[in-house]
Amino acid sequence: MLVGVPKEIKNHEYRVGLTPPSVHELVARGHKVMVQHNAGADIGLSDDQYLAAGATIVETAKEIFARAEMIVKVKEPQPVECAMLREGQILYTYLHLAPDPEQTAALVKSGAICIAYETITGPGGGLPLLAPMSEVAGRMAIQAGASHLEKSKGGMGLLLGGVPGVAAGHIVIIGAGVVGTNALQMAVGTGARVTVLDKNIDRLRQLDLVYGNRISTLFSNAHAIEEAVLSADLVIGGVLVPGAAAPKLVTRSMISRMKKGAVVVDVAIDQGGCFETSHPTTHAEPTFVVDGVVHYCVANMPGAVARTSTFALNNATIGHAVALADKGWRKALADDVHLRNGLNVCQGKVTYAAVAKDLGYDYVSAESMLG
Repeated sequence: MLVGVPKEIKNHEYRVGLTPPSVHELVARGHKVMVQHNAGADIGLSDDQYLAAGATIVETAKEIFARAEMIVKVKEPQPVECAMLREGQILYTYLHLAPDPEQTAALVKSGAICIAYETITGPGGGLPLLAPMSEVAGRMAIQAGASHLEKSKGGMGLLLGGVPGVAAGHIVIIGAGVVGTNALQMAVGTGARVTVLDKNIDRLRQLDLVYGNRISTLFSNAHAIEEAVLSADLVIGGVLVPGAAAPKLVTRSMISRMKKGAVVVDVAIDQGGCFETSHPTTHAEPTFVVDGVVHYCVANMPGAVARTSTFALNNATIGHAVALADKGWRKALADDVHLRNGLNVCQGKVTYAAVAKDLGYDYVSAESMLG
């Protein structure tokens, strides 16, 4: 199979779909890989490294989209990229379609086979291709929050850990999944007071066993969220409903009653966000203020640590990329229910139930497209 890797064009996105070791893996199995000139240059992956791994370097994304049988990316295709997709071409990348009707419509129109990293499941449950980026984003959320609590960044001028004689700040983490757990690891390290909310009592029990009296755990309901948020200096939103729009757990009313200069970090913004006041931002302009509360809602947080993120992502994605290249999409999806769960749009049909429901499309099962 001829595999193409275009340079990412989303604002401040420096990750790349395949690393040189991943290219080597595909080439060693008899496939051909085209990589756009300087696709990985911003994170220290030179064209020479790709050439040494067996890739061909081409100048433009247009050539890659015109020739490749499978496109491997990181972020969802931008409108100019959607316009270059063609019928029968495989697109393997993050999509996050539920809050994005324009992209969904463009992918449906393209006739391409669109496989989303974020809905591929794992044998032990969970979302193994989303997990590495959730780990990065969870850890970064505390860094970003701590930074924007500084007065010069619009915050109240608070040091999360306090100092002797001065109370520490209060971090509230909504959701104890991969994002929340990684945020928690960093949060405890700051010396702040930390509260974690989740609906899964078993998960809270596990965290309590690990962290003991260094954290407080609360069962998540509207009352508990409101009480926690109103006392917080920093709130991390890390709630995910796989493939669907994130639930709005923190209302505009709650935001209006929070401390002035508090910070909220919405890690769920890729799926629409879990704060009612959220809208996506970029690394160039990461924050905005609503009712005196600083909102950090960068939709590609891991892009800020793009080298770490690229290698972590490739560890998770290369196995399925090899399967798709070796077998073709129909057989690869037929053989592996977990990969099949990644099929979101196929030949003009929406094949992921949550996306179809959220955006008003007729749902067509992935299995029915494999005949």
